[in-house]
Amino acid sequence: MRWLSRRRSPADDHTPTKLDREGTSADLAALSAFIDDRRGVELYLEPETTATDTTVVAIADDGEWIRRRTGSPRVAQRLAHRHSVPIYEAARVGYPERMRAWNRQHPERRMR
Repeated sequence: MRWLSRRRSPADDHTPTKLDREGTSADLAALSAFIDDRRGVELYLEPETTATDTTVVAIADDGEWIRRRTGSPRVAQRLAHRHSVPIYEAARVGYPERMRAWNRQHPERRMR
């Protein structure tokens, strides 16, 4: 008698559950407000992972930044186009030094 079968049941053929939530209109509104309220903002696109949806890091010219979900690269590109800001692939170009400098000057931000 076999207690455990190596065969997968049809119930196992579903899409894996995401560990995080999808991007929302509130995320896009937060990115838009950040872009509108700061100078020299650039967007850095981060790809979807098994844990999070596609995200964008918006970095101002002083290094202040926020990260929000966008849902897809296309939505992030539309956001960049609408606000006339550059968008880069973070995996290709990395993050600017000004972001790391801002993080060093604001250690309380890491406690969130």
